Amino acid sequence: MLLLLARDGRHPLGVGGIAREVHTLYFHWYGVLRQGGFPLDDPLWQYPPAAGPVLLSPGLLPGLSYFQGFVALALLADAAVACALARVGARPGRRLAGAALWVGGLPLLLHIPLARYDLQVTALAVLALLCAARRPRTAGVLAAVGALVKLWPALALLGVERGRATRATWGSALAAAAALLLVLAAVFDHLFGFLRQQGGRGVQIESVGGTVLAFARLAGQPLRVEYRFGAMEFTGPYVGAVAQASLLATGLGCAALLLWRVRARHWTEATPFDAALCAVLLFTVTSRVISPQYLIWLLGLAAVCLTSRATSQRPAAALVTAAAAVTTLGYPLLYEEVMAVTWTGTCVVCVRNALLVTAVLLSWRGLWRSGVQAGPPPRADLRHLPPVPLPPTPTKPH
Repeated sequence: MLLLLARDGRHPLGVGGIAREVHTLYFHWYGVLRQGGFPLDDPLWQYPPAAGPVLLSPGLLPGLSYFQGFVALALLADAAVACALARVGARPGRRLAGAALWVGGLPLLLHIPLARYDLQVTALAVLALLCAARRPRTAGVLAAVGALVKLWPALALLGVERGRATRATWGSALAAAAALLLVLAAVFDHLFGFLRQQGGRGVQIESVGGTVLAFARLAGQPLRVEYRFGAMEFTGPYVGAVAQASLLATGLGCAALLLWRVRARHWTEATPFDAALCAVLLFTVTSRVISPQYLIWLLGLAAVCLTSRATSQRPAAALVTAAAAVTTLGYPLLYEEVMAVTWTGTCVVCVRNALLVTAVLLSWRGLWRSGVQAGPPPRADLRHLPPVPLPPTPTKPH
């Protein structure tokens, strides 16, 4: 991955320029954050407040440029996830398959993980899940910090067992989030400026809805591709309807997860892991945007699931790994085809999205069966058992 990063922008890496986001955009935000405020009226700033310290930290490492510091911290997060998965997987009754998936699956995304800060966010979510059973309060703090960096790690707490564990985990998460927000509010201005940029998002060409629009354009509809809000999005007829359908699907996904939470009666050590993967898959597939770095999240959560022998998510984990491999065909290798909405580019994205949709369906089925439909082992029906012969009663000698 480091060698690919060094060759970024050269043949045969497609459009290249993956590291440009760190060199220009992240470094620009670093300069703004150093002045004590979050970017204001910047349509590209769409991240929660704790993303600020994450983007500031590479510039604080002595002896390194901003880019070098960013890559060093990404490698540190990668190593933390791998070590945590290996340590948990080596425990009695657990599996090292999770560590193997992470170490072998992450390079399928080429060098994208080293040039986005999603590795750090994924590390927080993975560590929160792995701490949930033994240290629920620590898990809550880690999930809260992750949620204030990029929202989705809050879903890591969805599958915590009811009762004392839920109260401890969610209570510590709320307390940590409140404390961190107070600290950030004291240090930075415009804490919630990112909320202004969320409503105008359109339909990205790589999303599930974007695939529908791509086939509509191939069928002759007057749809265009434009750079908006940091992504290539469709503009033209039907875009608004597809965006609304995506939001509705997200709402239905949220309702389905709440229904599972209410109906679930059976918990195993893998239930929090399985619920987290299913939830993030649901919100990813129904989103108006599916950026390549989103697969980092899914690989991390799938790896956590595979540390447990009781997981119901093995089929979903396999499909997520396959989707990661296909993702890099769409970006960066064939991204020019994707942007031009050719048959080749559209079919590549369609295959990736079909894998993700299938993964979320299998993930939901496994989660529902293991948590709602699973029951205690059936009792033996003693009425149909043959009578057990009793030993002869000893007689008293005369």
